[in-house]
Amino acid sequence: MAFTIDTRAPEHVELDRIPISPGVYLFKDARGHILYVGKAKRLRSRVASYFRSVSAHTPKTRAMLSQARSMDFLVTDTEKEALLLEASLIKKHRPRYNIVLRDDKSYVLFKLDKSNEYPRLFLTRRVDKDNAVYYGPFTSAQAARDAWKAIHTVFPLRRCKESVFRNRVRPCLYFDMGQCLAPCTKPVDPAEYGALVNKVEMLLAGRSGELVRWLEKEMAAASDSLDFERAAELRDQIRAVQRTLEKQVAVLPGEQDMDVVNLAGVEEGLGLGLLFVRQGRLLDKKNFFFPGLSMEDGPEVLENFLTQFYGPGSFVPERLLLPWDPSLLHGEGEERSTAIPLENGHAESQSTAGPTTTASETASATASDDACTDESTAALADILAERRGAPVRITGPRNATEKKLLAMARANAREDTLIERRPPLLPGLAKALHLPRPPERIEAVDVSHHQGQETRAGVVVYEDGKPRKDAYRVYAFGDEEGGGDDYAVLAAWTRRRIESGPPWPDLLLIDGGKGQLRAVERALQDAGKPGLWPLASIAKAKDADPDGRFTRRVNHALEDIVYLPGRKNPAPLAPGSQELLFLQQIRDAVHRFSIGRHRRSRRKKLLESELLQIPGIGPKTAKLLWDAFPSVQAMAAADLAALEAIPGLGSKRARQIHEQLKGLAQQK
Repeated sequence: MAFTIDTRAPEHVELDRIPISPGVYLFKDARGHILYVGKAKRLRSRVASYFRSVSAHTPKTRAMLSQARSMDFLVTDTEKEALLLEASLIKKHRPRYNIVLRDDKSYVLFKLDKSNEYPRLFLTRRVDKDNAVYYGPFTSAQAARDAWKAIHTVFPLRRCKESVFRNRVRPCLYFDMGQCLAPCTKPVDPAEYGALVNKVEMLLAGRSGELVRWLEKEMAAASDSLDFERAAELRDQIRAVQRTLEKQVAVLPGEQDMDVVNLAGVEEGLGLGLLFVRQGRLLDKKNFFFPGLSMEDGPEVLENFLTQFYGPGSFVPERLLLPWDPSLLHGEGEERSTAIPLENGHAESQSTAGPTTTASETASATASDDACTDESTAALADILAERRGAPVRITGPRNATEKKLLAMARANAREDTLIERRPPLLPGLAKALHLPRPPERIEAVDVSHHQGQETRAGVVVYEDGKPRKDAYRVYAFGDEEGGGDDYAVLAAWTRRRIESGPPWPDLLLIDGGKGQLRAVERALQDAGKPGLWPLASIAKAKDADPDGRFTRRVNHALEDIVYLPGRKNPAPLAPGSQELLFLQQIRDAVHRFSIGRHRRSRRKKLLESELLQIPGIGPKTAKLLWDAFPSVQAMAAADLAALEAIPGLGSKRARQIHEQLKGLAQQK
């Protein structure tokens, strides 16, 4: 259901047309673009609050209302469903006035898969409901890889994937280096291997002290029995564990796992600090910055952050520590008690009647019908519990130690926010390219092919000046869609990009010259969407030809040229300026991505062609092999039993294919 509103005349808004049930509301501007997505337990009372006292709203809300011209509603059965729908719509449309988590990637975790008799420890970014054990998260992938390498140096667990482990015929190089027991081909005692796994579990679970004491006892026993080689091995393990301990700080007594979240107000916006506490030790931290917000937006920031950060496939701890206790916050018109964290980390409790708002520099206790109420917190806890597969508690601080943790999270958020600001080049780029506002989302497209074959259009996305690799996309095109004609491919890509829908870019950068720019511009016009995205193209400057055509040299070096629609001359970007360097960086990124995907496609086609040339392998047999193995190399490394186990292959044909694949491997 949708109807038009005029925020300049709030008295004319027909509130009786708004549903009373739970649901989601969407404010839209005059062009139909979504400005803001919100959820409510009672839609009518929540929307009415926007028009009762406009002067009492936060600056962000007033700015949004000044642009809103229409509103849509999506009714749900429960507040929990409304919360899930709100998070889904924010992620899809990324509205300008919502709290959108730019850095919403999953962080690195250690995964110990114990389904195999010889478990493997590896790094992952996704949590699956597979009864495996997960440890982390780590915000630095490099630090996690370093720790992973250190663990395998001392504890020789296997590293190969399941498909390789099942099909390996000889040990890998790690066995020769003494960093793997090679259970893939060697007779390894499962009990001995299990003892190694237990040590690694103790290390990752924070029981390092217990592990060190056990290793010291084993080392003394080995030394007494004159097994000095074994004693030296245990000594190295003890040192590795102690080096790991030095990087962790004990912050809680006992063995508690939780994430600590707090807010910090700064001049340009709102900072959010996140601490990861595992087994009572501070494992890692991460900070976020939301420009243009104040502490009054705190409850909305927290709720939106938690639903986006702990998404499906993410690691969810058993407890979340917030700067105040959500159970003490109630909706409008009810008496509420608010816990307000202060600068020194302590909290005071106060009781007020009615919709009074209280805030400090460190946190806001603002409560509304749809933000941080006890009911919405219960709905959020249910959602997170489903994603975790176990109960999740969302609470405020219970003692002085937890208040100190909140103060630490706030201090980290404030300090990092003062250091890392929104990239200053975006306003300058908007001015140089005549954009209506700084380009928070930039998409770049490039076409790659080889003599018209395996044509691919790669798209990279930058948000707030940083690459967002999970949003990268590649589009495949056949000969009928343009083949080797870059202009036709760009036109076809433009139509497909329009079909895919928002979020729309604030700037689309095209790798090419005026021709490529005009191809996209004409495709937008033909689709009835002229000016849907601001456009620009970047091309390598050409030296002067015999006719004296345009050239651009700076210090005898050719500079790239940026073209804009409807302008004969290039954009006024100074050579070597940070704006031009930034566009060059994006152009290089999309070029690498596009040509990389094109080459990958070519390699796969060549491998498939090579496989089909083997006698006895046709399209159906090739499909059976590709379903069972990830590559031709894995097929060649597989033993006869693995091939015979493929359904539909048969033993005679498996023997024939096995011989042919071995011959192919020897030729290589």
